[in-house]
Amino acid sequence: MPAKPPNKQDPNRRDASSYMKYSGMAIQMGIIILVGVYAGKWMDGYFQTAPYLMVAMALLSIFAALYSTLKDLL
Repeated sequence: MPAKPPNKQDPNRRDASSYMKYSGMAIQMGIIILVGVYAGKWMDGYFQTAPYLMVAMALLSIFAALYSTLKDLL
């Protein structure tokens, strides 16, 4: 069997690295959105505003998660 050149990276390792990178980005997006929703829910209870702050914080956190993901991709 021919020996592998030491400079080349194993293709299976690159695939696993890509999976870990993109699954980490998805988890990060989910955490950002969940934190935003729960912060909005807490603020709604504290300031006695119906669902307005929760909706505003959910939308803000969605935009923040998209910005973070697109920044990592580009």
